Amino acid sequence: MNNNLKTYRQDLHKIPELSLKEYKTSAYIKQKLESFGFKTFSLLETDILVYIDQGFDTTIAFRSDIDALPVQEETSVDFKSTHDGFMHACGHDGHMAMLLTFAEYLSKNLDKLTKNILLIFQPAEESIGGAKLLCDKGLLKDRAVEAVFGIHLFPEIPEGTIASRPGEFMAMASEVNVEVVGKTAHGAMPHQGIDSNLILAKLLIDFQSIQTRQISPLEYSIITFGKMAGGFVRNVVSDNAFMEGTVRAFNKETFQKILDSMKNICASYEQAYGCTINFNNTAGYLAVINDLELYKRFKKANKDIPLYEFEKPLMIAEDFSFYQDEVPGVFYYVGIRNEELGYVHALHNSKFNFRESALELGLTTYKNILVEMEAINE
Repeated sequence: MNNNLKTYRQDLHKIPELSLKEYKTSAYIKQKLESFGFKTFSLLETDILVYIDQGFDTTIAFRSDIDALPVQEETSVDFKSTHDGFMHACGHDGHMAMLLTFAEYLSKNLDKLTKNILLIFQPAEESIGGAKLLCDKGLLKDRAVEAVFGIHLFPEIPEGTIASRPGEFMAMASEVNVEVVGKTAHGAMPHQGIDSNLILAKLLIDFQSIQTRQISPLEYSIITFGKMAGGFVRNVVSDNAFMEGTVRAFNKETFQKILDSMKNICASYEQAYGCTINFNNTAGYLAVINDLELYKRFKKANKDIPLYEFEKPLMIAEDFSFYQDEVPGVFYYVGIRNEELGYVHALHNSKFNFRESALELGLTTYKNILVEMEAINE
């Protein structure tokens, strides 16, 4: 095993940081890249980028996310998080380790490159979408990127395998917040108030009917509200209630239709009940859609590695989609599940863990892609 993969992963695991606050993380990455002889640059405050400009007309890009989660670690490893309340519970420490090791490999093979290479260490995947921030700065367009590739560790598939699918892979996603402002009254005289709790409950039910009665059953979509709250005492009509949820789809028109229908329902409830409803949603992530032709090349490049192709798209989301909105791209999973060692915990779980040796496969796919994309002379 490449010992540097293990070192990088464990070093980075100790210093998890939240989105756009990855100061120690980016300093570590910068130091390592510069030790390989690369000049780094940044377009945001905590991103670290390397553009290996060999004077060619086209560029191949590889991306790793770098942020962590507000999760208290509950593993027993001797390289646990030193930042209380924060953890690399989504594998980004592994992603960074793979891309750093790949960078080291590139530094030793510069004379063999036949295309320019862009390495992206991107902040804020877990929150506002750092990929969009970088795209808005012209990261890909300004460097003639012809293809972009991204890896995510995945505990649902075993070590030694990779997984993906052509076309639609992961969903568009938007966070939705709904606040109902009513009027308080004594619980024995509810007619004198406007019951925000009741209105919110009815809204939740009506929102679900959008998916079952306004959207084709052949369209992938999800409307989920996972948090609700309202009121302050049992015998008083609530004058304020809210819920927080998510909307997901693949088709942009379907996605917008869901949001528009929600807003229309809210407007009708305002008129019917005399309440005020504050509805807002984030811009969200686009759908991850793997370019069909590029996916064929990715599959050919890694023909000797067991590949699991999902029959249907997944409803989870990833801001890698913003890169794919500008240039052809392929996003794929590297398996880390090891039941014998107990590495079975889901992403974002406080006990999430994996063997560093599983990262070797990701590094291999990077090298295979270089060859298939004719970006290096073997």
